[in-house]
Amino acid sequence: MTSVVALNHLFDARRLWRGQARIVSPNAQPTGHATLDAALPGGGWPESALSEILFASTGIGELRLLWPTLARLTAANERVVLVAPPHVPCPQAWLAAGVDLRQVTIVNARGRDALWVTEQCLRSGSCGAVLCWPQQADDRALRRLQVAAETGQTLAFAYRPLREAVNSSPAALRLTVEAQPAQLRVLKCRGGLAPARPIPAAAWH
Repeated sequence: MTSVVALNHLFDARRLWRGQARIVSPNAQPTGHATLDAALPGGGWPESALSEILFASTGIGELRLLWPTLARLTAANERVVLVAPPHVPCPQAWLAAGVDLRQVTIVNARGRDALWVTEQCLRSGSCGAVLCWPQQADDRALRRLQVAAETGQTLAFAYRPLREAVNSSPAALRLTVEAQPAQLRVLKCRGGLAPARPIPAAAWH
């Protein structure tokens, strides 16, 4: 009887994971896409952590995936920083998505400089989210970004080529955005198992 009571106490304190049980973090950052939120163990983007978005090519919805989050953050006067985006963002599209461009800063940097700028922005604690497109990022560099996100309590997003999916990563969340068929897959998520089924594009476009 004592053992049962002790286990129930641990479950109540959320110190044990009960198989298929899904615990939603009270500080979860909603993605703005109900189907994706339902698929993630925390009910949204992992708080103060690095999320990797792996994509086959630009223009397949990889930015649209974040627009609801960026719109919510900028509406709350949170700064959003884009480090080394491959193309100049289309202002009309971002405005139509509800993003307040007055709260968006673009930093043009390359190579190690881009990683350094991203890390400093994350550590500063003055940003709601930092998006980066690192050209070269090994495990050590990604781990530094993960630690910086935790330190600054900031959402970090790293856009990387789909081919990097075969390599391990310290990121708390890894998603792939695929074009054919148009879908999203969760490769890794902190706090639970990644869902086996992909999420069709209609659920987040």
